[in-house]
Amino acid sequence: MTNVITTTPVNAAIGEAFGIVTEARRKLVKAAKGTGAVIQGYADALCMAYNVSDTSGTNVTAWYELVGKDKKGIKAERAAFVADMTESGFNKGTVDVYWQRVKEASGYVPKGRVTGGTDVDSKTMAELKTMINRILKAEEEGQDCNASMFKANLMDVFEGMGGDIGTLG
Repeated sequence: MTNVITTTPVNAAIGEAFGIVTEARRKLVKAAKGTGAVIQGYADALCMAYNVSDTSGTNVTAWYELVGKDKKGIKAERAAFVADMTESGFNKGTVDVYWQRVKEASGYVPKGRVTGGTDVDSKTMAELKTMINRILKAEEEGQDCNASMFKANLMDVFEGMGGDIGTLG
């Protein structure tokens, strides 16, 4: 007696499942690709509604820099944003990340982020300055760190790349 194995229903089911996976993946990619545009659209709308401009239309204060009573409207918008995101099932961490992305799309540059250049030399200069300042601060606080042995070398590299030693510390 010979065993007969039929694979048609299984293969058809697998083929259908792969079709569903493919469709789901394409939907995800389409949604992910559009996220940046949606964030930028929201950022642009916030800038239009809340940025403070002078009489000639020149931006004076960005919405994310507003303080005191001037910030009242943006605080209400942030609360509405949080409420909508929370209602959609997003946790606080995710809500905060999206708000940060909106701020950055509006022109906000987070503290500590390199500005004025994204080339290797600009980044290296900024990182060298950060490292040297960290060593100087530790020394001021009386810490004895191994990095102090290399501080002079780091300062030489910083200066050799065009940095001003007078800006350290």
